[in-house]
Amino acid sequence: MSKKIILGSDKTGYQLKEDLKKHLTEKGHEVEDIGMYPEEESRPYFESAKRLAPRIQSGEFEKGILCCGTGMGMAIVANKFKGIYASVVESSFPAKMCKIVNNANVLTLGGWLTATRQATDMVDNWLEASFTEGFPEDRQEFLKNALDEIKKIENENFK
Repeated sequence: MSKKIILGSDKTGYQLKEDLKKHLTEKGHEVEDIGMYPEEESRPYFESAKRLAPRIQSGEFEKGILCCGTGMGMAIVANKFKGIYASVVESSFPAKMCKIVNNANVLTLGGWLTATRQATDMVDNWLEASFTEGFPEDRQEFLKNALDEIKKIENENFK
């Protein structure tokens, strides 16, 4: 099923973002690239993350992918936005499980660490997974309640 996905990067994640954009477009997803762009000399990781997160918060996009050197800086910034659940992943199993267990709506990847083939596999696993998929009913209920508790924590702490 086609998804609406927004992508962003800094200089260190640029090539990985470009490779993922091509892959996702070829798979039929609607993709918007918010940069970094080739004509930019540089863009700090926090700029791309703060451009992407509000577009998911608003519901304009279902999912986002951010690429920097390690994925960690992007995740830190994206997670400063209420309702954004960004996960740093470095292999396919965590990419799938961050959606199933944590309902992650943003994936962050490291251009210094991740080969294109590995990244496309991680992204595909994440996109194909659904929240609570494969868990027995009692565990699904636990995961849904956990997400509700996380939302309460957000409401208490995001002023």
